[in-house]
Amino acid sequence: MQSDNLNPEPVVERVTQQTSQTPETSLSDAHESSFFLTHRAQLEHAMGFIDVAAHVRMILFEPRNELIVNFPVRLDSGEYQLFTGYRIQHNNMLGPYKGGVRFHPEVTLDEVKALASVMTVKCALLQVPFGGAKGGISLVPGDYSRDELERISRRFVHDLGNNIGPEYDIPAPDVGTNSQIMVWMMDTYLNTHSRKDKNAHKGVVTGKTLASGGSRGRNKATGQGVTYCVQEWASENGVRLDGCRYIVQGFGNVGSQCALLLEKLGAKLVGVQDHSGSIQNPTGIAAAGLAAHATEHGGIAGFAGAEAISDDAFWALDCEICIPAALEDQINAEVARKLRCRLVVEGANGPTTLGAEAVLKQRGIEVIPDLMANAGGVVVSYFEWLQNKRTESWPLEKVDTRLWSMMRAAYREMRAFALEKGVDNRTAALAVAIQRINQVYLERGIFP
Repeated sequence: MQSDNLNPEPVVERVTQQTSQTPETSLSDAHESSFFLTHRAQLEHAMGFIDVAAHVRMILFEPRNELIVNFPVRLDSGEYQLFTGYRIQHNNMLGPYKGGVRFHPEVTLDEVKALASVMTVKCALLQVPFGGAKGGISLVPGDYSRDELERISRRFVHDLGNNIGPEYDIPAPDVGTNSQIMVWMMDTYLNTHSRKDKNAHKGVVTGKTLASGGSRGRNKATGQGVTYCVQEWASENGVRLDGCRYIVQGFGNVGSQCALLLEKLGAKLVGVQDHSGSIQNPTGIAAAGLAAHATEHGGIAGFAGAEAISDDAFWALDCEICIPAALEDQINAEVARKLRCRLVVEGANGPTTLGAEAVLKQRGIEVIPDLMANAGGVVVSYFEWLQNKRTESWPLEKVDTRLWSMMRAAYREMRAFALEKGVDNRTAALAVAIQRINQVYLERGIFP
């Protein structure tokens, strides 16, 4: 059954990578890798540039808790279907576990483990006092009605029980989920856990609607963070954004918000790709018009303001900036050889494979990594959590100003390390984050 007026982020197809590599795979290896092994290799590589205690290395390579729940849900037909849900709690040394919940047919245990680890280092890099977690259910959201998605969401939270909480583990939206699903999850938690002080527990999830305790600016937060990174890069490299050409892969929440924000800065959107196809317009694509079309039609295909092109042609479009904002492993070595840009800004988590990383480095294409570029979402989630704890509602200007300050500080730390050590941005960002986590472990020790 088709979902009704829920509009979760569109599912975007991704390249499936097969590998037999070990976690210690060299970053110069041109072979492709799964996102899980890619992230493990990137961690290992970054640790080679800093002093990390042996026990901290061991701890960071594995999640603390791996939760798998199998739960039945009654469908509208009266039949029951068994769903498998995951919640991986990677590390909480810096604060409560924090990370999104995705509804997508390719959700696997290894994928969620990698995403949870990324959240740990992302929060450390941005100095957000959270740890890392991630969750998900393997399903196609569009196959279910609104009522069915509500029952799935509520039953998942019910079965997680005390494994989530506003001071312990705080879910958020991700691919295939949205603010409405977060509200259902919050309501389920409140009605099964606290009989009093319910307002104080609204922070059990973030990314909620504004009426139900969400934060202003949360919907655009990830795209806003990507935009801030683009602005920092442009300033550092003397690039004028007015007229600067860029392409976006994935036109869900992150991709569309990036396009809307960059358009205000005068940048020119010349190509877009999503699960429905690829389009181009060398004179510029109207971001607002395309967003409205994608919402109405479920994808960008058929948009009157651009011409359809092949997926291969999309990656080869002339531009200055490429923004992958879909899923993992989208830019492999073959795609990396086609790119005709100066910069890749990872709006998605893990869109670049190990082989692609080596190709991009060889070609002199700079990458702003996911844990830096798309961190705006978790930063504003932190702001939402604070507002819930304090029973406050911040104006958008305060949210944007604080986000800009935290993103800029982290970006400049990343770049300072990269220039000092002569390494790429991803290695620098990981190293800065791991150093912070390592220091806390050395100070606190291991109990008992």
